[in-house]
Amino acid sequence: MPIPARARPALLAAALALPGVAPPAEASGPPERAQLDVRWLHYRDGQPGFDRIRVDSPSIGLKLPVAGRWTIDAVALQDTVSGASPRWHSAVSGASRLSERRRAGDLRVTHHWERATLTAGAVASSENDYRSRAGSLLATWATEDRDTTWAFGLGRADDRIDPVNRAVINERRRTLDVLIGITRVLTAVDVLQVNLTHARGEGYFSDPYKVPDVRPRERDQTALWVRWNRFVEPLGGTMRLGWRGHVDSWDVQSHALTAEWVQPLPGGWSVAPSLRYYTQSAAGFYFDPVYDPALGEPFPPGFLANPLGVRSPDARLSAFGAATLGLRVAKWIDRSTAVDVRVDLYEQRAGWRLGGSGSPGLAPLRATSLQLGLTRLF
Repeated sequence: MPIPARARPALLAAALALPGVAPPAEASGPPERAQLDVRWLHYRDGQPGFDRIRVDSPSIGLKLPVAGRWTIDAVALQDTVSGASPRWHSAVSGASRLSERRRAGDLRVTHHWERATLTAGAVASSENDYRSRAGSLLATWATEDRDTTWAFGLGRADDRIDPVNRAVINERRRTLDVLIGITRVLTAVDVLQVNLTHARGEGYFSDPYKVPDVRPRERDQTALWVRWNRFVEPLGGTMRLGWRGHVDSWDVQSHALTAEWVQPLPGGWSVAPSLRYYTQSAAGFYFDPVYDPALGEPFPPGFLANPLGVRSPDARLSAFGAATLGLRVAKWIDRSTAVDVRVDLYEQRAGWRLGGSGSPGLAPLRATSLQLGLTRLF
């Protein structure tokens, strides 16, 4: 039975908001106030005896209601990346030093009707050897009782790859994404969201800085997302649980489980500890660190007989498991200003793969990210 609007506590709007999607009861309305977000992210990872990547990424975002029926969202960021590029396998010292800078912008314009929205988006990203342009449309429609919201989205990306080592010149990759989703208010304290996405990519997927690395020029990916948020009234907090399953035409299958607890505290404080577990199988063309007896690393056995065959030593396509432990602390200074800090600790190991032993020859990978944020409503 649909839940009468008067039975839903007002706290649902804040406590049960799903990531990236407003609650169904407010899906068609623009924000009442403009919002400015300033953020800085620092990330670094490494393996035993090998510090790899460091990233610093400042960003600024603006959410602006216009004329009562429109919302403009804009984000600009710059990534500065330094360190060493990924090795072929963990046991191979084939990494090279790198220093890159990426600039990106994201613009979305939304029109709101009484029970529906339509959002058009554009994204641009540029660095010295890679350029990406993308556009999207997302439509949502809520039922008359506002308990159910349907979503349908389309996205198109066009990437150009022009590596500095000239391994390839002006290669392209094009991707089409489709999303179908439903968000449902189950009870006065429960919200469920289910999204199904499919992506079809064609073009250059190989890593031009790895030899040998030749990947298929097509990739189909399908993912199912399930999120459940529940407000726990005795504690005044919200439990957020999620699962994502993914399969693709490269034989990669993955699962991700997430759990987060959001707890408001006196004085405008809130804390949100989180835990995420991820596991994946290896791509069908990934090869383990067993090398050709004549050529040695990083060439696989039989390379000379078929030098153009589809294969990759990229550890990101191997079989492994990973866990992330996170904590976010936020504080409302007044009714218009908030600050927050988030820390995430990540570790990846072959032996943590669920349902298998994982790929051999992979050293543990550890990463730390720190994010600081300032939010201002006006």
